[in-house]
Amino acid sequence: MTGYASAQHGSSAEAGEASSRNVRLGLEIRSVNSRFLDLTFRLPDELRAQEPALRTLLTARLKRGKVEVRAAIDQDASASLPQPSPALLQRMVSLQDQVQAWLPDAKGLSVADALRLCGQGQSSAVDWSEIAPALAEQAVGELIAAREREGKRLAQMLLDRTKQLRTLAGQAGPLVPQLVEQQRQRFLERWQEAMGLTEGQVTPEAAQDRALSEATAFAIRIDVAEEITRLSSHLDEVDRLIKKGGEIGKRLDFLIQEMHREANTLGSKSAALELTRISVDMKVLIEQMREQVQNIE
Repeated sequence: MTGYASAQHGSSAEAGEASSRNVRLGLEIRSVNSRFLDLTFRLPDELRAQEPALRTLLTARLKRGKVEVRAAIDQDASASLPQPSPALLQRMVSLQDQVQAWLPDAKGLSVADALRLCGQGQSSAVDWSEIAPALAEQAVGELIAAREREGKRLAQMLLDRTKQLRTLAGQAGPLVPQLVEQQRQRFLERWQEAMGLTEGQVTPEAAQDRALSEATAFAIRIDVAEEITRLSSHLDEVDRLIKKGGEIGKRLDFLIQEMHREANTLGSKSAALELTRISVDMKVLIEQMREQVQNIE
Protein backbone atom coordinates (compact mmCIF):
# COMPACT_ATOMS: atom_id res chain seq x y z
CA MET A 1 0.00 0.00 0.00
CA THR A 2 1.04 3.57 -0.48
CA GLY A 3 1.67 5.77 2.52
CA TYR A 4 3.78 8.59 3.87
CA ALA A 5 4.82 9.58 7.38
CA SER A 6 7.39 11.90 8.92
CA ALA A 7 8.68 12.66 12.39
CA GLN A 8 11.10 15.21 13.85
CA HIS A 9 13.20 15.31 16.97
CA GLY A 10 15.04 18.32 18.42
CA SER A 11 18.11 17.71 20.61
CA SER A 12 20.73 19.75 22.39
CA ALA A 13 24.40 18.77 22.36
CA GLU A 14 26.77 20.51 24.74
CA ALA A 15 30.16 21.66 23.55
CA GLY A 16 32.94 21.88 26.10
CA GLU A 17 32.10 24.00 29.12
CA ALA A 18 30.28 26.72 27.28
CA SER A 19 27.03 26.96 25.38
CA SER A 20 25.23 24.40 23.24
CA ARG A 21 23.75 24.20 19.76
CA ASN A 22 20.38 22.76 18.70
CA VAL A 23 20.43 19.68 16.47
CA ARG A 24 17.31 18.32 14.74
CA LEU A 25 16.70 14.88 13.27
CA GLY A 26 14.05 14.55 10.58
CA LEU A 27 12.88 11.13 9.42
CA GLU A 28 10.55 10.27 6.50
CA ILE A 29 9.08 6.92 5.50
CA ARG A 30 7.50 6.48 2.08
CA SER A 31 5.69 3.34 0.98
CA VAL A 32 4.52 2.46 -2.54
CA ASN A 33 2.83 -0.60 -3.98
CA SER A 34 4.77 -3.86 -4.13
CA ARG A 35 3.94 -7.53 -3.72
CA PHE A 36 6.89 -8.00 -1.34
CA LEU A 37 8.68 -5.99 1.34
CA ASP A 38 11.58 -4.02 -0.14
CA LEU A 39 13.43 -1.67 2.24
CA THR A 40 15.71 1.18 1.16
CA PHE A 41 17.61 3.45 3.57
CA ARG A 42 19.06 6.88 2.82
CA LEU A 43 20.79 7.90 6.03
CA PRO A 44 23.55 10.38 6.92
CA ASP A 45 26.85 8.99 8.16
CA GLU A 46 25.95 9.69 11.78
CA LEU A 47 23.01 7.25 11.54
CA ARG A 48 24.60 4.41 9.57
CA ALA A 49 25.07 2.40 12.73
CA GLN A 50 21.32 2.58 13.39
CA GLU A 51 20.31 0.94 10.10
CA PRO A 52 20.11 -2.67 11.46
CA ALA A 53 17.80 -1.56 14.28
CA LEU A 54 15.61 0.40 11.88
CA ARG A 55 15.47 -2.55 9.47
CA THR A 56 14.40 -4.89 12.27
CA LEU A 57 11.68 -2.47 13.34
CA LEU A 58 10.25 -2.07 9.84
CA THR A 59 10.38 -5.80 9.09
CA ALA A 60 8.42 -6.53 12.27
CA ARG A 61 5.71 -3.94 11.54
CA LEU A 62 5.35 -4.11 7.73
CA LYS A 63 4.71 -7.09 5.45
CA ARG A 64 4.51 -5.70 1.91
CA GLY A 65 5.49 -2.57 0.01
CA LYS A 66 8.51 -0.79 -1.41
CA VAL A 67 9.52 1.28 1.61
CA GLU A 68 12.07 4.09 1.56
CA VAL A 69 13.44 5.60 4.78
CA ARG A 70 15.11 9.02 4.60
CA ALA A 71 16.77 10.82 7.50
CA ALA A 72 18.51 14.18 7.76
CA ILE A 73 20.33 15.90 10.59
CA ASP A 74 19.95 19.66 10.68
CA GLN A 75 21.31 22.43 12.88
CA ASP A 76 19.73 25.78 13.70
CA ALA A 77 21.25 28.53 11.57
CA SER A 78 21.25 30.88 14.57
CA ALA A 79 23.52 28.48 16.43
CA SER A 80 25.51 27.03 13.57
CA LEU A 81 28.85 28.27 14.92
CA PRO A 82 30.17 26.80 18.16
CA GLN A 83 31.42 28.93 21.03
CA PRO A 84 34.73 27.42 22.17
CA SER A 85 35.51 27.53 25.86
CA PRO A 86 38.69 29.31 27.05
CA ALA A 87 40.09 25.99 28.25
CA LEU A 88 39.61 24.45 24.81
CA LEU A 89 41.22 27.41 23.06
CA GLN A 90 44.15 27.32 25.47
CA ARG A 91 44.60 23.64 24.73
CA MET A 92 44.65 24.34 20.98
CA VAL A 93 47.30 27.03 21.40
CA SER A 94 49.45 24.70 23.47
CA LEU A 95 49.21 21.96 20.85
CA GLN A 96 49.97 24.45 18.09
CA ASP A 97 53.13 25.59 19.90
CA GLN A 98 54.29 22.00 20.28
CA VAL A 99 53.76 21.27 16.57
CA GLN A 100 55.53 24.46 15.44
CA ALA A 101 58.42 23.69 17.77
CA TRP A 102 59.11 20.61 15.69
CA LEU A 103 57.85 22.03 12.39
CA PRO A 104 58.74 25.73 12.25
CA ASP A 105 57.22 26.13 8.77
CA ALA A 106 53.80 24.86 9.87
CA LYS A 107 51.04 27.43 9.57
CA GLY A 108 49.12 28.52 12.62
CA LEU A 109 45.48 27.67 13.20
CA SER A 110 42.98 29.98 11.56
CA VAL A 111 39.66 30.97 13.09
CA ALA A 112 37.90 28.61 10.67
CA ASP A 113 40.19 25.74 11.73
CA ALA A 114 39.45 26.34 15.38
CA LEU A 115 35.69 26.49 14.84
CA ARG A 116 35.76 23.32 12.75
CA LEU A 117 37.65 21.42 15.44
CA CYS A 118 35.20 22.61 18.09
CA GLY A 119 32.26 21.57 15.87
CA GLN A 120 33.64 18.04 15.53
CA GLY A 121 33.57 17.71 19.26
CA GLN A 122 29.93 18.81 19.31
CA SER A 123 28.67 16.48 16.60
CA SER A 124 29.92 13.43 18.45
CA ALA A 125 28.10 14.47 21.62
CA VAL A 126 24.63 13.36 20.36
CA ASP A 127 23.75 9.73 21.04
CA TRP A 128 21.36 8.64 18.28
CA SER A 129 21.07 5.01 19.45
CA GLU A 130 17.91 5.79 21.41
CA ILE A 131 16.63 8.80 19.49
CA ALA A 132 16.57 7.26 16.00
CA PRO A 133 14.65 4.04 16.86
CA ALA A 134 12.08 5.95 18.92
CA LEU A 135 11.58 8.42 16.08
CA ALA A 136 11.27 5.56 13.59
CA GLU A 137 8.67 3.88 15.80
CA GLN A 138 6.61 7.05 15.76
CA ALA A 139 6.89 7.41 11.98
CA VAL A 140 6.01 3.75 11.38
CA GLY A 141 2.91 4.13 13.52
CA GLU A 142 1.78 7.09 11.42
CA LEU A 143 2.59 5.18 8.21
CA ILE A 144 0.51 2.21 9.31
CA ALA A 145 -2.38 4.53 10.18
CA ALA A 146 -2.15 6.11 6.71
CA ARG A 147 -2.10 2.69 5.08
CA GLU A 148 -5.11 1.61 7.12
CA ARG A 149 -7.04 4.60 5.86
CA GLU A 150 -6.14 3.68 2.30
CA GLY A 151 -7.08 0.07 3.05
CA LYS A 152 -10.59 1.15 4.03
CA ARG A 153 -10.94 2.99 0.73
CA LEU A 154 -9.71 -0.05 -1.19
CA ALA A 155 -12.08 -2.33 0.73
CA GLN A 156 -15.02 -0.13 -0.20
CA MET A 157 -13.97 -0.18 -3.85
CA LEU A 158 -13.67 -3.99 -3.86
CA LEU A 159 -17.08 -4.41 -2.23
CA ASP A 160 -18.57 -2.14 -4.87
CA ARG A 161 -17.01 -4.28 -7.64
CA THR A 162 -18.33 -7.51 -6.11
CA LYS A 163 -21.80 -5.97 -6.02
CA GLN A 164 -21.57 -5.12 -9.73
CA LEU A 165 -20.34 -8.64 -10.51
CA ARG A 166 -23.33 -10.14 -8.70
CA THR A 167 -25.63 -7.96 -10.79
CA LEU A 168 -24.00 -9.20 -14.00
CA ALA A 169 -24.19 -12.81 -12.85
CA GLY A 170 -27.90 -12.32 -12.12
CA GLN A 171 -28.36 -11.02 -15.66
CA ALA A 172 -26.54 -13.99 -17.21
CA GLY A 173 -28.53 -16.71 -15.44
CA PRO A 174 -31.97 -16.16 -17.08
CA LEU A 175 -30.48 -15.80 -20.56
CA VAL A 176 -29.54 -19.48 -20.90
CA PRO A 177 -33.10 -20.94 -20.71
CA GLN A 178 -34.24 -18.31 -23.22
CA LEU A 179 -31.45 -19.24 -25.62
CA VAL A 180 -32.20 -22.95 -25.27
CA GLU A 181 -35.89 -22.41 -26.02
CA GLN A 182 -35.04 -20.25 -29.05
CA GLN A 183 -32.65 -22.89 -30.33
CA ARG A 184 -35.22 -25.67 -29.79
CA GLN A 185 -37.71 -23.78 -31.93
CA ARG A 186 -35.09 -23.37 -34.65
CA PHE A 187 -34.34 -27.10 -34.63
CA LEU A 188 -38.04 -27.93 -34.90
CA GLU A 189 -38.48 -25.56 -37.82
CA ARG A 190 -35.48 -27.03 -39.62
CA TRP A 191 -36.67 -30.60 -39.10
CA GLN A 192 -40.13 -29.70 -40.32
CA GLU A 193 -38.57 -28.26 -43.45
CA ALA A 194 -36.50 -31.42 -43.82
CA MET A 195 -39.65 -33.55 -43.48
CA GLY A 196 -41.22 -31.64 -46.29
CA LEU A 197 -38.27 -32.38 -48.52
CA THR A 198 -38.30 -36.09 -47.67
CA GLU A 199 -42.03 -36.36 -48.55
CA GLY A 200 -43.05 -38.22 -45.42
CA GLN A 201 -40.09 -40.58 -45.17
CA VAL A 202 -39.44 -39.28 -41.63
CA THR A 203 -42.23 -39.44 -39.06
CA PRO A 204 -43.16 -36.30 -37.08
CA GLU A 205 -42.30 -38.08 -33.83
CA ALA A 206 -38.79 -38.90 -35.05
CA ALA A 207 -38.28 -35.34 -36.22
CA GLN A 208 -39.41 -33.95 -32.89
CA ASP A 209 -37.23 -36.36 -30.95
CA ARG A 210 -34.20 -35.40 -33.04
CA ALA A 211 -34.92 -31.70 -32.54
CA LEU A 212 -35.23 -32.17 -28.79
CA SER A 213 -32.01 -34.18 -28.74
CA GLU A 214 -30.17 -31.42 -30.57
CA ALA A 215 -31.65 -28.80 -28.28
CA THR A 216 -30.56 -30.79 -25.22
CA ALA A 217 -27.00 -31.07 -26.52
CA PHE A 218 -27.02 -27.34 -27.21
CA ALA A 219 -28.29 -26.58 -23.69
CA ILE A 220 -25.50 -28.65 -22.14
CA ARG A 221 -22.92 -26.93 -24.30
CA ILE A 222 -23.94 -23.37 -23.36
CA ASP A 223 -24.98 -24.00 -19.74
CA VAL A 224 -23.15 -21.52 -17.50
CA ALA A 225 -24.96 -22.32 -14.25
CA GLU A 226 -21.87 -24.02 -12.85
CA GLU A 227 -19.64 -21.04 -13.67
CA ILE A 228 -22.13 -18.59 -12.16
CA THR A 229 -22.40 -20.71 -9.00
CA ARG A 230 -18.62 -20.84 -8.56
CA LEU A 231 -18.32 -17.13 -9.29
CA SER A 232 -20.94 -16.36 -6.64
CA SER A 233 -19.07 -18.55 -4.17
CA HIS A 234 -15.82 -16.66 -4.85
CA LEU A 235 -17.60 -13.34 -4.42
CA ASP A 236 -18.98 -14.48 -1.06
CA GLU A 237 -15.45 -15.40 0.06
CA VAL A 238 -14.04 -12.05 -1.11
CA ASP A 239 -16.70 -10.19 0.87
CA ARG A 240 -16.02 -12.32 3.94
CA LEU A 241 -12.25 -11.73 3.81
CA ILE A 242 -12.63 -7.98 3.32
CA LYS A 243 -14.97 -7.68 6.30
CA LYS A 244 -12.68 -9.91 8.39
CA GLY A 245 -9.53 -7.88 7.60
CA GLY A 246 -5.98 -8.85 8.49
CA GLU A 247 -3.38 -10.20 6.08
CA ILE A 248 -5.65 -11.16 3.19
CA GLY A 249 -3.74 -9.91 0.13
CA LYS A 250 -2.48 -13.27 -1.15
CA ARG A 251 -5.80 -15.02 -0.59
CA LEU A 252 -7.63 -12.28 -2.44
CA ASP A 253 -5.13 -12.55 -5.28
CA PHE A 254 -5.90 -16.27 -5.62
CA LEU A 255 -9.66 -15.66 -5.61
CA ILE A 256 -9.30 -12.99 -8.29
CA GLN A 257 -7.52 -15.51 -10.53
CA GLU A 258 -10.34 -18.02 -10.03
CA MET A 259 -12.99 -15.39 -10.77
CA HIS A 260 -11.20 -14.42 -13.97
CA ARG A 261 -11.16 -18.09 -15.03
CA GLU A 262 -14.94 -18.39 -14.53
CA ALA A 263 -15.58 -15.19 -16.49
CA ASN A 264 -13.42 -16.50 -19.34
CA THR A 265 -15.32 -19.80 -19.42
CA LEU A 266 -18.62 -17.95 -19.44
CA GLY A 267 -17.43 -15.98 -22.45
CA SER A 268 -16.24 -19.10 -24.28
CA LYS A 269 -19.69 -20.69 -23.83
CA SER A 270 -21.48 -17.58 -24.99
CA ALA A 271 -24.12 -18.20 -27.64
CA ALA A 272 -25.44 -14.63 -27.72
CA LEU A 273 -24.04 -11.13 -27.87
CA GLU A 274 -25.63 -10.32 -24.52
CA LEU A 275 -23.70 -13.10 -22.78
CA THR A 276 -20.50 -11.97 -24.49
CA ARG A 277 -21.07 -8.43 -23.23
CA ILE A 278 -21.66 -9.69 -19.70
CA SER A 279 -18.44 -11.74 -19.83
CA VAL A 280 -16.43 -8.74 -21.03
CA ASP A 281 -17.91 -6.46 -18.36
CA MET A 282 -17.08 -9.07 -15.72
CA LYS A 283 -13.47 -9.32 -16.83
CA VAL A 284 -13.10 -5.52 -16.76
CA LEU A 285 -14.36 -5.39 -13.17
CA ILE A 286 -12.19 -8.34 -12.12
CA GLU A 287 -9.12 -6.73 -13.67
CA GLN A 288 -9.82 -3.53 -11.72
CA MET A 289 -9.98 -5.62 -8.57
CA ARG A 290 -6.74 -7.41 -9.45
CA GLU A 291 -4.84 -4.11 -9.77
CA GLN A 292 -5.92 -3.00 -6.31
CA VAL A 293 -5.54 -6.39 -4.61
CA GLN A 294 -1.82 -6.22 -5.43
CA ASN A 295 -1.64 -3.33 -2.95
CA ILE A 296 -3.23 -5.14 -0.02
CA GLU A 297 -1.23 -6.97 2.61
